[in-house]
Amino acid sequence: MRKDIDIPEVKDVHVAVVREFNKEFRSDEWNAYIINNRGISIEMVLIVARGFEGKKETSTMRHKLEKLPPHSFAKIEYMQDEVTALNNEFLVTFFAENKMFEKKFFFPKNSISEDVVATIPVIPKKGILAE
Repeated sequence: MRKDIDIPEVKDVHVAVVREFNKEFRSDEWNAYIINNRGISIEMVLIVARGFEGKKETSTMRHKLEKLPPHSFAKIEYMQDEVTALNNEFLVTFFAENKMFEKKFFFPKNSISEDVVATIPVIPKKGILAE
C-alpha cells in the first residue's frame, strides 16, 4: 500500500530568515519568509511553525497563502530573539502540478545569527536558508 503512494520531492521552495530594519520600531528584527524559486506558481500554501527545545515550546503558528507566483517570496512571520535561540521548524505543504508537496524546514537552535548570513535565492537581501 505505502509503496503505491507517490510523495514528490520538494525542489526550489525554501524557508529563509532575514535580518531587516523595522522603521516603525527603529530596530533590527528577524523575519521568516517562504521562497518560491520554481518556474510555476504554488497554491494553497499551508505553513505550520513552532519553536522548541526540551520543555520550552512556543505556540504553534499556522499561516496560509492562496497563491505564491513563480520566483517570488512572502513573509511568514516575525521571529523574536528569544525564539531564534530555540530549534525552529516550518512544515510547508502546497499544491503544484496537480500534486500535493510537503517538506519540513529546520533551523537548529542558535543557528540564526548575523555571523552566518549569505546570499539567498529571490530575496534581494542576505539571510539564512533552513536545512
